[in-house]
Amino acid sequence: MSAATPRTMFDKIWDRHRVLEREDGQTLLYVDCHLLHDGTAPAFEMLKARGVRLRAPERAFATPDHYMPTDTRVAADIPNPALREMVVSLERNAAAEGFTLFGLQDGRQGIVHVVGPEEGLSQPGMIIVCGDSHTSTHGALGALAFGIGMTEVAHVLATQCLWQRKPKTMRITVDGELGAGVTAKDVILHVIATIGTAGATGHVVEYAGSAVRGLTMEGRLTLCNMSIEAGARAGMVAPDETTFAYLAGRPRAPQGAEWDRAVGRWRDLRSDPGARFDAEVAIDAAEVAPTVTWGTSPQEAVPVHGCVPDPATAPGAERRAAMEEMLDYMGLEPGQRIEEIAVDRVFIGSCTNGRIEDLRAAATIARGRRVAAGVTAWVVPGSAPVKRQAEAEGLDRIFREAGFAWREAGCSMCIGTNGEIAAPGERVASTSNRNFRGRQGPGARTHLMSPAMAAAAAVTGRITDVRRLLGKTV
Repeated sequence: MSAATPRTMFDKIWDRHRVLEREDGQTLLYVDCHLLHDGTAPAFEMLKARGVRLRAPERAFATPDHYMPTDTRVAADIPNPALREMVVSLERNAAAEGFTLFGLQDGRQGIVHVVGPEEGLSQPGMIIVCGDSHTSTHGALGALAFGIGMTEVAHVLATQCLWQRKPKTMRITVDGELGAGVTAKDVILHVIATIGTAGATGHVVEYAGSAVRGLTMEGRLTLCNMSIEAGARAGMVAPDETTFAYLAGRPRAPQGAEWDRAVGRWRDLRSDPGARFDAEVAIDAAEVAPTVTWGTSPQEAVPVHGCVPDPATAPGAERRAAMEEMLDYMGLEPGQRIEEIAVDRVFIGSCTNGRIEDLRAAATIARGRRVAAGVTAWVVPGSAPVKRQAEAEGLDRIFREAGFAWREAGCSMCIGTNGEIAAPGERVASTSNRNFRGRQGPGARTHLMSPAMAAAAAVTGRITDVRRLLGKTV
């Protein structure tokens, strides 16, 4: 490729991190930032078995989030000894290897994909990896960020490099203006429903268009977070003034003269005019409504004012059978109005929607209202700093007065590995990223939606078009 050939943002980052290439087409990439959580204990055991130490502990940053319950900050309180060991071992490994740990008593602790951006660890032009599929979140800042397996985690710990096969590129352009009550969560659910959970398989997605540029950084983080649910290897948004304003003054961001030099480099990261993508998708922002999932995959999503699809309309027998199976599991009927679906639990949080902007949106709906009878509702901040900020703004008081439980930071019910799950058959309105069978507990029925929509479900007792509660025309 000549210097004059237009390149995508992805190509620029990939090329800058290339160490060497193998004859089989794989590239050895240098990793700028390695994020770790309490599920990565097996990788450290691999290193110990080989007698290997960390290659660059100053580039590794960890926080307990997956296995720590959100009703305590004391590891000794974890009743399950196996889960307790996962959390405690992260502390031991940090002490032994010298990497930074945002521990349970640290005011910076939280979900790893919330901590990275808010600490300024996630920066434009970086390659960022983590042993978690939703590492794609960090691409919102113009980084190439993706999840890796446990063997790869060990490889990066030992070498600070990683073998990868270069993926294809896809640009998803969302142009126009989003309507009232429509959020980044609705956009990404709409995108996944449009292209399917395999629609971006083998690709790195760059989100572009006026609607994307109009999103806040927190909205962009939500967008990139769920790129993996469309099969993408990663999601990215080109850095711009919104990015720079978000990063300015963050603890780990460049300071002083180095900040000015960094911003100069970051401005050049955007895809060149005429850069070719392997695939293009166009979305009209005006067509995106508050969106809710009805099945057991993020692609099974419809506008909240719509109905549960009828398997009889499926294009083939295989798809019809799959839809029937999902409806049976979810306890829904074909043609049932989405707004008629009652809920038992509400979960507001996760690395998708546990940031301060998300909590503000939910609090706007909860203010002056009460959680409906028979509904259990939780608000779980994405990090300790988010929790403190929410409390400083009085959001916790709004939630408590409305009948929501106010929890500590962590993954919580998003994945349920810490014991925080729904009962079999319970229907959950959730701001998380996956509605797979059993994701929130065996037999749990999950509907994905935005924070404001989840709050609306909590106070009405059913899935509700949030625009009605905002006084907007539907």
